[in-house]
Amino acid sequence: MRGFDDPCGIARALGQIGERWALLVVRELLLGPKRFSDLRRGLPGISENVLSQRLRELEHANLVRRRRFAPSSTSAYELTGRGRELEPVLMELRRWGEYVPLGDAVSPALGIDALVLALTGRFTAGDATPRDAVVQLRFDDDHFLLVIKNGRLLAKRAEVDDADSTITTTAATLQSLVFDERTIADAERSGDLTITGDRDTVEHLLRCSRHSGEARPVPTTEQKSDQARR
Repeated sequence: MRGFDDPCGIARALGQIGERWALLVVRELLLGPKRFSDLRRGLPGISENVLSQRLRELEHANLVRRRRFAPSSTSAYELTGRGRELEPVLMELRRWGEYVPLGDAVSPALGIDALVLALTGRFTAGDATPRDAVVQLRFDDDHFLLVIKNGRLLAKRAEVDDADSTITTTAATLQSLVFDERTIADAERSGDLTITGDRDTVEHLLRCSRHSGEARPVPTTEQKSDQARR
């Protein structure tokens, strides 16, 4: 990777993760290991050659490693301990980025991993009654374990049998429930959402993710003036 001939920690960090797509590859691995084909699916705009190059660079920087996972001995990529240290950095970038205007050419659809990370990042119990619970979230072949504990929401790619609630839906539906405040009842009527187990837990999860203070930020007067000057 290219360096900046600058001893500042920011410059040294960007020398390892500043190339295009590098941090998004890390994002795709925050919730658990992925095969190369799954990384391609999560990053539809990246070419196979560029993804291979970024993975090699991240492996060389000891941020990503490749290993085989039982029982099928499938080869997949996962973050190292050093790579996992980037999680709070990426979550702060995600929060900051919600205030960046979407261009006309940008699709409003979030990828599955980006959506789950937005869910965890936006979640705040606030004044809601404390509720600890385990939720299974299923999108076709992508299954996530969501754990609500001590007013926080944690997520990882996993399948469990003893969840308090199970949500079966699509990424587009969940995005509409969280960002566009579509109602659970409407999603269920249309067949886009199925809830089994404790329904109150699911309602609590969505309510605490909608009203986080991050929903569709309105530009400040200063930001509007800057945009007008441009």
